[in-house]
Amino acid sequence: MSRFLFVVPPLVGHINPTVGVAAELTRRGHQVAWAGVPEVVEPLVGEQAAVHRCAAPPLNDPALLRPPSLRGPAALKFLWERFLVPLAEAMAPGIRSAVREFRPDVLIADQQAVAGGLVAEQLGVAWATSATTSAGFTALADLPKVEEWIAEVLQGLRRRIGDPAGTVDPRLSDRLVLTFSSRELVGPGNFGGQVRFVGPSVSSRPVTSGFPWEWLDPGLATVLVTLGTANGEAGGDFLTRCAEAVGARSDRMQAVVVDPSGTVSGTGERVLVRRGVPQLALLERCDAVICHAGHNTVCEALWHGRPLVVAPIRDDQPTIAGQVVDAGAGVRVRFNRATADHLGTALDTVLDEPGFRAAAVRVGRSLRASGGPAVAAVHLEQLVRSRALSGRF
Repeated sequence: MSRFLFVVPPLVGHINPTVGVAAELTRRGHQVAWAGVPEVVEPLVGEQAAVHRCAAPPLNDPALLRPPSLRGPAALKFLWERFLVPLAEAMAPGIRSAVREFRPDVLIADQQAVAGGLVAEQLGVAWATSATTSAGFTALADLPKVEEWIAEVLQGLRRRIGDPAGTVDPRLSDRLVLTFSSRELVGPGNFGGQVRFVGPSVSSRPVTSGFPWEWLDPGLATVLVTLGTANGEAGGDFLTRCAEAVGARSDRMQAVVVDPSGTVSGTGERVLVRRGVPQLALLERCDAVICHAGHNTVCEALWHGRPLVVAPIRDDQPTIAGQVVDAGAGVRVRFNRATADHLGTALDTVLDEPGFRAAAVRVGRSLRASGGPAVAAVHLEQLVRSRALSGRF
């Protein structure tokens, strides 16, 4: 039996992939724990899970809200300076305590919880990366100045909370990178030998509230509209336009709109607005998805064979949207400029032209064939067996 510690940021989309992997490791007889913000982690992993508390910047701090108009390198710089660096500095003491108390054989650090890799390197613990987006391998290839700036930021963090003599990029372990995608979706490229494409970690998740399944009309096409959990400040107008597009087609389709911020109102009778939904269960009954090209939502939709309309906002989303379009599994629209008519036309395209559904099913098969949590668990077990260091505490 081995011990595995997942280090996660207080972001739902980055925690969810660990749930299935942890469940598989537990099924195999291993011990699992998390290091993160319990108030965010526990509702997703279950109240019985062992969650070691880490501090984090106050998530309701207005200073953390990126202006919706901020894009490209400016948005990335804002993310690092206002959130990722303060998050790393806040989490580091809690991660050290978790390592000393739990004594993991392997630490699995999310890409955005860079303190995990830095602390593991400092303490001599074998560690892997949980890559919740494949864009990290390619997105900055054409932006060498941005990558150089991030490298300097990471080196400063290493001096403050890690081993100043360390050399491994804390975003990408040199031993194992679990990538929750497939080569079919990501496309061609030269990836490191430590990168393993395991497909999305699709597993049962705790459901805290009921969903009115009886509202869905089986005679209509169902569209899921979601911008994830971190884009509420940017999404109200876009979600309203999506609702209008579906409302104009209420004779043949219905929509479930996820609106965590509660800003959408005045929708038609064939549009259901909810602050949260059981996404995996809903995807089983959907026909298409409109989203921001968030990695988890895209992979989960394609895993179910659902074509997409993607409207990337920033960060890795343009890269993921490009993967969807290149695979033939969806249509891309402009987040700020797509009108209800544009969105309606895009929906008609992915629903009426069979090639999009066929491509989504094909990519979905590749995601399923990648193995998911079971294969991820095997790679982690292999890392335990092959690790050069057993840990120094």
